[in-house]
Amino acid sequence: MAGHNHGHTPAAWTGVTIAFIGFCVAGAFTVAANPLGFWAGMVIIALGGVVGAAMRAAGLGMPKTQHPQPQPTAQSQTQTQS
Repeated sequence: MAGHNHGHTPAAWTGVTIAFIGFCVAGAFTVAANPLGFWAGMVIIALGGVVGAAMRAAGLGMPKTQHPQPQPTAQSQTQTQS
């Protein structure tokens, strides 16, 4: 999985960071029994998705045509040589 470079883009990191902050806000207000704060956190989570999608559309995400190809392993090379 490490060789796939899945999600290592500014768009992905920014969207996930904003969503994580929203999750923390919603969790804190859940414990405090404050519904308005909880829903504010949910809005921040959705905002993370919107910001990530907008950044991807602006070219800061990984293009679909340039996904890295998996590298052959030593085991698969020995199977093809047999």
